[in-house]
Amino acid sequence: MTGAENRPGLVILTGPTAVGKSELSVSLAGQIGGEIISADSMQVYRHMDIGSAKIMPDQMGGIPHHLIDVLEPTEEFNVVSFQQLAKKALQDIYARGRLPVVAGGTGFYIQALLYDIDFTENDEDTALRARLEETAAAQGSEALYERLKIIDPESCESIHAHNVKRVIRAIEFYEKTGMKISEHNRQQRERTSPYNFAYFVLTDDRERLYGRIEARIDRMLEEGLVEEVAALAAAGCTREMVSMQGLGYKEILDYLDGKATLEEAVYILKRDTRHFAKRQLTWFRRERDVIWINKKEFGYDDGQILTYIGEVLHEKGIRCSLDGTRTENKAGR
Repeated sequence: MTGAENRPGLVILTGPTAVGKSELSVSLAGQIGGEIISADSMQVYRHMDIGSAKIMPDQMGGIPHHLIDVLEPTEEFNVVSFQQLAKKALQDIYARGRLPVVAGGTGFYIQALLYDIDFTENDEDTALRARLEETAAAQGSEALYERLKIIDPESCESIHAHNVKRVIRAIEFYEKTGMKISEHNRQQRERTSPYNFAYFVLTDDRERLYGRIEARIDRMLEEGLVEEVAALAAAGCTREMVSMQGLGYKEILDYLDGKATLEEAVYILKRDTRHFAKRQLTWFRRERDVIWINKKEFGYDDGQILTYIGEVLHEKGIRCSLDGTRTENKAGR
């Protein structure tokens, strides 16, 4: 990796939902003298703790976490705002001589930060977007999704039909540029990263992962997911808001609005979360320079996984301290 050692060090720990990223990232950051930047599209919101499976202060092990609880649910959060906030966090972490660990499952966010993707092409011409939003409102999200299937079927593998904003973004990109957004993303992945990075993807056997997903959702319900969504709705949060379109929130809103029984809402939530995990894995398989960590191959022993990660970081010249003392990352200071 010629010249890589002269770039700021960056560690990424990602994977599908419920695979165990948060707990492992805390141990990893403690091991290498790191601080964590959350690459999660929901944990950024205050008052949305249960449905986002947010890591809480008593679970952070004294490790500083960035981009958690920084926005109100009424505010919009997207890849551009993530990139801006994350780059600011990176600067602060490097200034303290620490090593940043990006942890979370939003692959597009990670890609945007890792390759410093330029989003200035998103100009101020919003007329097309407005027309597409009107179509979605009048004909439903499925109508736009079917249109996207014709334009760019590959992108549909990683975009859910109900994620209206991303569907609109993909159609809008094609209409404005004549290029499929999947092709654009492929080109962006070919960019050279400004970081000396290690990109770890934690994974597990499918059935075990699906079992963890269902068990997590059961715990969310026991911990008060319905009450959390009800409180957000009472505070004026509506299903049109970006925050309320997250898994766990839109399904419970349907129950609260009488559109589904609780049993139906939970069934849909579990099903769609499994599908989401599958799409996450599809995304990560397309990323280059990914280092896969199958938990089963390490005997589900976090200690063995951390030892392996430490060895990889050493090989890549990403400075780390296995005793958890101050990390000297000369390139990033």
